[in-house]
Amino acid sequence: MKKSNIATLIVFFLLLPVTLFLGSKLPGRGYYITGTAIIIELMIPFFMAFEGKRPQARELVVIAVMCAIAIAGRAAIPIPNFKAIFAIIMLSGIAFGPEAGFMVGAISAFASNFFYGQGAYTPWQMMAYGAGGMLAGFCFANGRLPKKPLTMAVFGFLATILWVGPLLDCSHIFLMVSVINWNSIIAAFVSGFPVNLSQGICTVLVMLLFGRPLLDKLDRIKVKYGMMEDENGL
Repeated sequence: MKKSNIATLIVFFLLLPVTLFLGSKLPGRGYYITGTAIIIELMIPFFMAFEGKRPQARELVVIAVMCAIAIAGRAAIPIPNFKAIFAIIMLSGIAFGPEAGFMVGAISAFASNFFYGQGAYTPWQMMAYGAGGMLAGFCFANGRLPKKPLTMAVFGFLATILWVGPLLDCSHIFLMVSVINWNSIIAAFVSGFPVNLSQGICTVLVMLLFGRPLLDKLDRIKVKYGMMEDENGL
């Protein structure tokens, strides 16, 4: 496993939980500090993915563009709980690897909340959205899963309702529930399932309609400019 992949896992399973815990103790608008810390932490594996190469401006611009598209996928669709952002984040991970997927997810969650409102839930959204991009990057690396529309659609649906959605539901458990027990945990996941299902259906539609064309364009850009070449493997 490459160093950048190991760093990604360490950030997700160690640094982010610690950051979320410490951030919850900050008064007032401490979630801004927590969100900034998460972005800084995610930059470590992202830049490690270049394995000694200095990232070109064009590589960073493409990541920024994917963040902008993901933000538009959340803000431009007026239907509640039916957003294209998860699909765009996962496609970023599929195209450029788990580090880039994680980065796009976290930044797009943070930036899009300037439209929806920042809050203590923002760092949790950054973690969950980034986790979707990270998982896609790992699962599709080295041809583990074929980059076919149906496969990406099924993956996106399952990842949304079984991975990203439950991570978002955890924010409700830790931030809103006064007494945490099995009943309150089950209630939180059950109440969140319809939202996760709606998001999963939207992810399926985006993957089927736009997944392959967008991925083809990203692959051409990656090959043309040698972006993160051979960096998606484990």
